[in-house]
Amino acid sequence: MSTQRTGLSPVLSVFYTKLPVKQHKFLIIVCAFLFWSCPGWSIAAADGDSILAAAESTFKAMKDGNYAGIWSLLSEKSRSLIADDVLSAVNKKGARYDKNAVMSDFAGGGPLAASYWRGYMESFDPVLVLEESTWEMGKIEKGKAEILIRYKKAEKPAVLKMFQENGRWKTGLEETFRSSRK
Repeated sequence: MSTQRTGLSPVLSVFYTKLPVKQHKFLIIVCAFLFWSCPGWSIAAADGDSILAAAESTFKAMKDGNYAGIWSLLSEKSRSLIADDVLSAVNKKGARYDKNAVMSDFAGGGPLAASYWRGYMESFDPVLVLEESTWEMGKIEKGKAEILIRYKKAEKPAVLKMFQENGRWKTGLEETFRSSRK
């Protein structure tokens, strides 16, 4: 049997054609059993799509200036760290807010959120991530995952951290980029 007829690579074709038909069937059954007996493989593939979609939604919300949308897509830790930073900055200027007020402002896309995200976008362009970078799933573990985002021909990708909270994947913006901003 030639490689053209099987559609297999030359290496696989040699291996595959030397097996008797009974062994072909056995090999298929073993592979199917391994796939179905290891639910992590199929779950990881399904989760990969939802993880990528959640991250993409975050960067699209940034691109569109949807401040409340960005906030809803961030991890709890990212929201808490951002709220702490904003609270510290506004209170230094003499305004008196508490953390709940800051978080409510961000959830509604209010003036604090608008000011924060406009400043954030001065040093970060989501279009570069959405349109000029390649995305690849990294590790997927229980409740957390990584997406490798490589801008054009960068030597190393950015490793975007994602977290599952209340059954939904959230973007760990601060968990990913905080050290590089400070």
